[in-house]
Amino acid sequence: MLKKEIREIIEKSKKWGWVLEPDAQKIFSLSGLKTPKYAVATEAGQAISMARSIGYPVVAKIVSPAIVHKSDVKGVVVGIKDDQVLTQTLERFSKLEGFAGMLIAEMVQGAELIIGAKNDFQFGPMILIGMGGIGVEIYKDVSLRMAPLKARDADNMINGLKAKRLLTGYRGAEPINLDALKKTLLNFSRLMMDLKDVTESIDLNPVMCNAKSCIVVDARIMLKK
Repeated sequence: MLKKEIREIIEKSKKWGWVLEPDAQKIFSLSGLKTPKYAVATEAGQAISMARSIGYPVVAKIVSPAIVHKSDVKGVVVGIKDDQVLTQTLERFSKLEGFAGMLIAEMVQGAELIIGAKNDFQFGPMILIGMGGIGVEIYKDVSLRMAPLKARDADNMINGLKAKRLLTGYRGAEPINLDALKKTLLNFSRLMMDLKDVTESIDLNPVMCNAKSCIVVDARIMLKK
């Protein structure tokens, strides 16, 4: 059963066909998924105050209903360390089509994963997990299952990744919190089932996992036409 706030977000997003990232992050937070600290600013003083509250360095992203793929317009800037660069970034973003604000978020460290769902016309929602980062297109290391996921499905998906050793402390690296990753998968599956009648796909890319938690750093929710 969808919460009223989520239903309201989906309803207002139908005119664009997708959910703006601040709204998507709100949906995930309401659904038990971890999100970074973030805020949305439209003018310099506001942006500086928010960034200082979150703590430099920060990530800045364009918020615009006219821009689905932020990277196409250089709409994501990572590692912003001071007020000057933040202000310059806001000024540039404000000139982009449909500017509705700049999302400012904390920098999150960890192992990069991708989690996604596609509403298949024959099988219904399909859930995917894979290793992220620059090698994702080369290695195509992913696991796929039909939703809804059960606990054993989440375990099998994680264990089915060829690179699972990278998540469990390979060569002295800090292992990630596998319980948090499993919980993320199960909560995501429940959300996708709740949204199956209105969504075409959901992409969480990346999800950053460390020893403490798994955090949805970037996301896109595409709605059915």
